[in-house]
Amino acid sequence: MGRLSCEIHGQVQGVGFRWFVRERARRLGLTGTVRNGAGGTVQVHAAGPATALAALRVLLAEGPPGAVVTHIDEGAPTLESLPDPFEIVR
Repeated sequence: MGRLSCEIHGQVQGVGFRWFVRERARRLGLTGTVRNGAGGTVQVHAAGPATALAALRVLLAEGPPGAVVTHIDEGAPTLESLPDPFEIVR
């Protein structure tokens, strides 16, 4: 089991990015959260098998139709308990 914490930059708000992340993360069997961040970013905290986290990382770089991901900042993973199933936090 591993963890991923990242902030996605670009045109990622107002294009269904959070819904996209939630649905893909649930299909991959991951726990965690996705939320809008300051300055138009999206923040993701996820936990699960390393292969599923790697697959989510690839999906985050692509995003849904209409999104334009310019870069992803990865940070230190949170150690707090993450929700199961994966959810959108407002």
